[in-house]
Amino acid sequence: MRTPAFLDHNATTPLDASVRAVMLPWLGERFGNPSSHHEYGRAARAAIETAREQVAQGVGAHPTEVIFVSGGSEANNLFIKGAALTRRPGIIGVGATEHPCVREPARQLRGQGWRVHEIAVDAAGLVRQDDYQTLLAQRPALVSVMLANNETGVIQDVAALATQARAADAGFHTDAVQAFGKIAIDFRGLNAAGVHALTLSAHKIGGPLGAGALVADKRIEFLPLVAGGGQERGLRSGTENIAAIVGFGQAAWLRAQALASRAAQQQCLRDRLEAGLGEMGFEVFGHHAPRLPNTSYFAVPGIDGDALVGRLDRAGFAVASGSACSSAGGAPSATLLAMGVAPEIARSAVRVSVGDANTADEIDEFLGAFCRALTELRQLNRAVV
Repeated sequence: MRTPAFLDHNATTPLDASVRAVMLPWLGERFGNPSSHHEYGRAARAAIETAREQVAQGVGAHPTEVIFVSGGSEANNLFIKGAALTRRPGIIGVGATEHPCVREPARQLRGQGWRVHEIAVDAAGLVRQDDYQTLLAQRPALVSVMLANNETGVIQDVAALATQARAADAGFHTDAVQAFGKIAIDFRGLNAAGVHALTLSAHKIGGPLGAGALVADKRIEFLPLVAGGGQERGLRSGTENIAAIVGFGQAAWLRAQALASRAAQQQCLRDRLEAGLGEMGFEVFGHHAPRLPNTSYFAVPGIDGDALVGRLDRAGFAVASGSACSSAGGAPSATLLAMGVAPEIARSAVRVSVGDANTADEIDEFLGAFCRALTELRQLNRAVV
């Protein structure tokens, strides 16, 4: 039996060996509460501040702008709900293809008198300027548009969108979880354009689960979701997870090394995959837009995406289906529906997202397994009919 190939790096990534190495001491012989003033506490605090500097350097931010949290979902909730608490209820604009951890907190604000405008996208998954201008004309209080989509990999021109939002005096946030470690991110430049905060997550870049950050302009006002001891500038109370934060810092530092060459290697694999898919007559969603170098999202009409993913899993290839990317199990991808894809096609969607360890041989073997699984499922469908 072949060695399994992991082709679902947008869901999570394997923990890098050097990340594990720097974490291990903080899971054993090294310990201490970072808020304590003795030697143990000072050492723990120093480790966290080193990690803060590493994460900040990875996105061109100042360390004081980095707020450590448990992950991307908490960071998104912290900004959206926390910023709403400092403003009178108004309009919040969120991209129609946002991750559920942006869409759902925005929708929850309706109970507090907020109105939600889901910003329409075109067939390529890019924000439609006509609808965006309609939103801005209503002077929204908050806007959140993700930098790179977790399903299609489509990259939005967030700097341009934020510049337009600045004229409406809107607080602007971007979910950069998928973009981090795959493309260069410069918070200083984005901030100058009008981006007030962005979200990061450790486990998407070879770091541990359970660590993330909100990188926020210190001039933007928002309130904490978790009150208590006043950690993280009073914006996220609770004793810090030192091991996870230290791992996050190391992973951020590693991803900053040779970012361009790593991206080029992944894009070669993606292009190899898409060339094979093209020969079979399949079209990739969002291929007319700028995309992350590692992500391909396509559909097989007439074939259930979950069934296809199951077959591929048994053949030794881990990929994701369109329903797995949805907030509701079994429902078609909300991202694809927003792009105008028919529900029956959206249910047939499959996402492949490569990582540093994947090889050209694995892509070729995947294409062979994909063909075989497709043939088997089509034969089953004919037998049922």
